[in-house]
Amino acid sequence: MITYAKGPRGLPADPGAASATAPTEALRPTERIALYDAPGGKPRAFLPPRISGLPVVAPIVAREAGWAAVLAPSANQRIGWVPTDGWRPEPLRDHLLVDLSDHRLTWTREGEEQQSWKVAVGSDQTPTPPGRTFVMGRTNTQGTVYAGLDALVLGSVPENKEQLAASLRGAHTGIHAWSSSSAFGRSVSNGCVRMPAAAQRTLLKEIDPGTPVLVVA
Repeated sequence: MITYAKGPRGLPADPGAASATAPTEALRPTERIALYDAPGGKPRAFLPPRISGLPVVAPIVAREAGWAAVLAPSANQRIGWVPTDGWRPEPLRDHLLVDLSDHRLTWTREGEEQQSWKVAVGSDQTPTPPGRTFVMGRTNTQGTVYAGLDALVLGSVPENKEQLAASLRGAHTGIHAWSSSSAFGRSVSNGCVRMPAAAQRTLLKEIDPGTPVLVVA
């Protein structure tokens, strides 16, 4: 049986990885659903209801007759196709845009900008993975550097795992608070997006699982 210990294998690349069009609906599976490599193709992985205790709400990024393509979790710039029978999509209203060159995260709701913040992003050795991903949920953090706030867990995973400490190589990337303002506007993280504490509080209050995230260069 395929597991997500090392991420799904055999799924196609996301053809719209750089698309600025925000997905507006998502799939929340109530049971394990097979992910296919194409409409009517071969099953390559599965989409479970939860991963590491977090609910899976996968944005829908394409449709063909009887099929929908969703962003795959625990993988970068990968999609999987699922038959559309037996479930109904959930609406999505929010979108997060991370601009790596401008070191900025912008939150929009139903196409309208809500707030924008200067942030820190990954370094050259441990970059923030580009492309489309999504918020999987939140997890607690340990240490005063995180301002005592939960982190938002993303579906993407580190690209240069060998550059990370062993304890971080199996982790997902995330969005979390950072206590030192000197980091903002710089490329200094291990791949996560570091936020001002007040900004992180806003995201934790407003952003739900399934929210699409676009990371652009």
